[in-house]
Amino acid sequence: MTEFEGIVPALAQALEKRGFAGLTPVQQAMIDPDLAELDALVSAQTGSGKTVAFGLALAPTLLGDAQKFEPAFAPTALVVTPTRELAMQVMRELEWLYAETGAQVTSCVGGMDFRTERRALERGAHIVVGTPGRLRDHIERKSLDLAGLRAVVLDEADEMLDLGFREDLEFILQAAPTDRRTLLFSATVSKPIAALAQSYQRNARRISVAGEKRQHVDIEYRALQVASGDRENAIINLLRFYEAQNALVFCSTRAAVNHLMARFHNRGFAVVALSGELSQTERSHALQAMRDGRARVCIATDVAARGIDLPGLELVIHADLPGNRETLLHRSGRTGRAGQKGVSALIVAPSDRKKAERLLSSAAIQATWARPPSADEVMARDNDRLMALLAEPEAGAEGDADLIAQITATFPAERLAAGFLGLWRAGRSAPEELRDGPAEGPRRDHATFGESVWLTLSVGRHQNAEPRWLLPMLCTAGQITKSEIGAIRMMDDETHVQILASCAEGFLTAIGPDMMLEKGITLRMLDHAPDTTFTPRAPRPQSDRAFGDRGRSSDRGTSERGHSERPAAPRKPRHEGGAPKPRFDDDRPRPPRPDRPERAERAPRAARAPREDFTRDGAVSKYEAKPKDSWPAKPRPSAHASPERGAAQSYNDSKPRTAPTGKPAGKPYGKAKDDSGFRDAGPKPSGKPAAPRAPSFDPSDPSASRRKPGAKPGAKPSFKPGAKAGAKPAGRSFSRSASDTPKRPKPKG
Repeated sequence: MTEFEGIVPALAQALEKRGFAGLTPVQQAMIDPDLAELDALVSAQTGSGKTVAFGLALAPTLLGDAQKFEPAFAPTALVVTPTRELAMQVMRELEWLYAETGAQVTSCVGGMDFRTERRALERGAHIVVGTPGRLRDHIERKSLDLAGLRAVVLDEADEMLDLGFREDLEFILQAAPTDRRTLLFSATVSKPIAALAQSYQRNARRISVAGEKRQHVDIEYRALQVASGDRENAIINLLRFYEAQNALVFCSTRAAVNHLMARFHNRGFAVVALSGELSQTERSHALQAMRDGRARVCIATDVAARGIDLPGLELVIHADLPGNRETLLHRSGRTGRAGQKGVSALIVAPSDRKKAERLLSSAAIQATWARPPSADEVMARDNDRLMALLAEPEAGAEGDADLIAQITATFPAERLAAGFLGLWRAGRSAPEELRDGPAEGPRRDHATFGESVWLTLSVGRHQNAEPRWLLPMLCTAGQITKSEIGAIRMMDDETHVQILASCAEGFLTAIGPDMMLEKGITLRMLDHAPDTTFTPRAPRPQSDRAFGDRGRSSDRGTSERGHSERPAAPRKPRHEGGAPKPRFDDDRPRPPRPDRPERAERAPRAARAPREDFTRDGAVSKYEAKPKDSWPAKPRPSAHASPERGAAQSYNDSKPRTAPTGKPAGKPYGKAKDDSGFRDAGPKPSGKPAAPRAPSFDPSDPSASRRKPGAKPGAKPSFKPGAKAGAKPAGRSFSRSASDTPKRPKPKG
């Protein structure tokens, strides 16, 4: 018990059962008696045992002098984590740590059934672990009561701020009691973390673990340079070379996760995916498959794999380089945990070399730069593992002695070894052949290339020739490597290539006597090194045409295009008096032209008389100012005027019109009006005289003559002027009644 002195006895007993031989530095710092009731801001590297550390620190606050918890009502401790996986992991750690105390630990994370979590909270829980968003939902819906809260733990606080949970965190902390104890854990303490601690902690003690100065001492960092297009093959060879119990491959996007998962699954790897697009159930099943040994490779994004702890995780591969040093440390911190060793390998393409160097430098990490393991190295590593397996004494199961004796008596040793080797390699994917990656160190100096000869190809810039496809063509056709090719100098219509003199004879033999390459490219040898000195283009020929007024050499000084020797054109004299310049110079004769009569002066146009409008009172000028309301109605011609019917008549003519045959044309469509405003309808069709009617319009109202008799001013007119013969008689409104509406024919059948 000396190793766990100062710890609550129930928790010390749980540590012994778990197999803890001692405490890590951060755990030892959190059980300090002086920190019993104080707030703390703790910074420690990932994998240092922070979950057990704050679990030990919470025990005096939650239990006091008691050894077991009383029946649970309202939660007494709240642990907030950035991701679901980390919340479930913390809950499992606290369950075995507080198993002897009878504590009830429950989780509230997004993606799970809200009703199940609410029922668990109603039954009672001492410690609640959750994500910020789901905890806020429970608080707003009154299913999580924080009145009895004694302590709050913010785990991976820097990641929660990076993911945009600041507003949710502030809501949770404001809803908690002010006399609570607040423990804030973070891998790095940045300015936002310090501001958050200053706002919601009281006299917090800053705890920085000494191991933080040297990042991940149990992790071996390797930066592997690969050629463009060999990234996936390099990852396959890495997985085959190390044969780790569990491996984690990080990608930057979900699409990359899906692509690599399909590729590795086809190669026979037991692989699972972990990304944000998966449901919580799928993510839990993937992690459980890694823990059970049903899967050995997990391909994940940064957000999904934040804070996860997989047992036996020996290898972390960065398929895509992380964006910053914090992400690099958190990715790599998944391995090398609790004193175990691990490897963190960065896949570095030629274009990402400087970015990788900046990342490692900012994180204060010394990485080993190398190339990924080749196919031969992977096969040699497999043979070593096979020999080590055979060298280990392994007792056979009961009843196998007779079978072993029968096999050794039946088959010779060579046959048994060949069969065993075939079974050994059958369950493993074949390694990939990798191309030569970029050369390490500074670029090769072609001046010290060695004794060489020069070749000339019949293509150049004008034929869109490029070294990236000329180099593989020369290596394939001449059966040489690119290390035996020196400088490649592109010209307009040809390309000069330098190769080692020692391989020139074999190169020409492989090419053949026709000296022909692919795509009709011809090849010839040079007796000496080509002269590739740049020659400037010849100046443009001078033009006989004089410069204009603008752009004259004398105005601009010496020309930049080689025209300094050309004399400047003389200025042309301007016309005196400021008048326009004559069309021809004075010393040039004008061409004769026939005399033409002078144009006669045009007589002034007579003023146009104003147009007259004809009304009942006579001709009135159009421009005469007259009130509009006092204008009388204009006579309108009949729509049926024709030579046979005679002259056109006004619509208010009381005489019935006659058809060409002499028969009556029908009912009159208008009635006569006199100056007094009375309407005379004329004789009725029955011959009886019509009774006089009341005045039909007000002379001040221009539309009164077209309204229904007795209607109020502003009513609709009773008919349209110019209506056809047979229209409805005057005095009837234009509104349609139900009887006037045509009936639709009934459908047959």
